[in-house]
Amino acid sequence: MQHLIYFIRKYRYFLLFILLEILAFYFTIQHHSYHQSKFVNSANFISGGLYNKVNSINEYFHLKTENQLLNEENARLKNQLEIIQTAKNDSIYIVIDTTYNIQKYEYTVAKVINNNFVKRNNYLTINKGTNKGISPELGVVNSKGIIGVVKNVSAKFATVLSILNSNSKINVRLKNSNHFGSLIWNGNDYNYVQIIDFPRQAKLKKGDTIITGGKSAIFPEGISVGTIHNIVLKNHQYHQINVKLFNDMSAIGQVQIVKNLQKEEQINLEEKSNNE
Repeated sequence: MQHLIYFIRKYRYFLLFILLEILAFYFTIQHHSYHQSKFVNSANFISGGLYNKVNSINEYFHLKTENQLLNEENARLKNQLEIIQTAKNDSIYIVIDTTYNIQKYEYTVAKVINNNFVKRNNYLTINKGTNKGISPELGVVNSKGIIGVVKNVSAKFATVLSILNSNSKINVRLKNSNHFGSLIWNGNDYNYVQIIDFPRQAKLKKGDTIITGGKSAIFPEGISVGTIHNIVLKNHQYHQINVKLFNDMSAIGQVQIVKNLQKEEQINLEEKSNNE
């Protein structure tokens, strides 16, 4: 208290000057409409700028939540689109339903919590497991393309066999033709994968887009993979085709797990035919 009294006594003339300036400014604003309007506009400008900054900061800290909501909405839209597309292909016009005999694929949003991409055999870990209906042999994608295939599952988590794995082999094709091949990884650069088994008749060129072929029961047809970077020929055959991935496999966040609702029926029928 003594320090406060000492401060006031020491700076009493300066404090009195500030007080008189404030009063003069107040009376000027109150009795002159022009000054009043200018003051209000200035105050609104300052407060508006401040609110804008605060809002920007709040939006930044809520980006994670917004991204999660957008991914969930994207999955819902894909589910609905799958229903409509299946009905269209079957020439059936129906009200949207999610019964197995109509919808072929179901999408579930998950987050990658661990990602290996520099080893020879890489895996990812996602935060969804059996308690969310996740099981082995489900495809994993995101908005840019394929990620891998679910390998092992626990109650709350699952590991994903990355496309950057020597054991990964995925059916793909040219976007502009029906020529198919197999997508593998040679273990060198995580930005590039390779295609083998492309027929000699296929006309390939740098920049051609590669998509999933749809011949497996895991991935839907048409999921993006990447573009042809270069082509290696050997004995007039396609020896190796290097593909630049659309995805940056070192920075995978939100993903979608693709469940083929007709997979069991398809596999059982194919196994029956193979055993005959």
